[in-house]
Amino acid sequence: MFNFSGLVAVITGGSSGLGVQFARALAGHGADLALIARRKEKLDAVAEELREEFGVKVLTVPCDVTNLTDVQRAVTTVGETYGRADILVNNAGTGGVVPALDMTDEQWNADIAVDLTATFRVTREFMNGLIQHSEFGRVINIASMYGLVGNTALPSSAYHAAKGGVINLTRALAAEWAKAHVTVNCICPGYFETELTVDSLNTPQFQNHLKQTVPLGRYGKAGELNSALLFLASRDSGYVTGISVVVDGGYTCV
Repeated sequence: MFNFSGLVAVITGGSSGLGVQFARALAGHGADLALIARRKEKLDAVAEELREEFGVKVLTVPCDVTNLTDVQRAVTTVGETYGRADILVNNAGTGGVVPALDMTDEQWNADIAVDLTATFRVTREFMNGLIQHSEFGRVINIASMYGLVGNTALPSSAYHAAKGGVINLTRALAAEWAKAHVTVNCICPGYFETELTVDSLNTPQFQNHLKQTVPLGRYGKAGELNSALLFLASRDSGYVTGISVVVDGGYTCV
């Protein structure tokens, strides 16, 4: 069911954090990879580890997803190497913490540019260039539980707005591209451990917040998003499209 041998998966934000976890999940089930991010040295280091551990092909593509020329160049590079893309994971993102009354237009626009506009841009360009020419098409957008609800811990209205946009963009593209046999789905993570978040998550203040707001009483651990990713990317999930899989320890159910 979860054999991805012979398939090509493109992952944005693939040099760190959840992007690396997603890359490991797909490589561990046989997929060849194209990792996209701005930092080439980090991309190359991750790629070498994946090649050695899983024996798959890993292409690294330096790219700023807010730059159309960069994205188009990435599509060309993936096409020249693999000839197609079967799975696209839109994982690149940012998230400023700024009270709404203090947020400038520049800060708002920066968050929207990365978290929403770039998700559309990357998806459009890969769909036009590669995915629609594959016999197998999966687009998986990484949104957030904050795209579904507000919060009282971290003022981040632009991030909420962008991720809410990603969730409904997912529905719109799923409906539009169904005739092309391309599914478009979304994962909404809650609080998850990465190398960038682990110190903040383990402060006494945040631990107390977790216990009060997350029914499972903890943050998500590395690997606990993998099952959602593999389910949505699977060959056997071709009748699943336009949904958001929430992986948040129960945060949004209360």
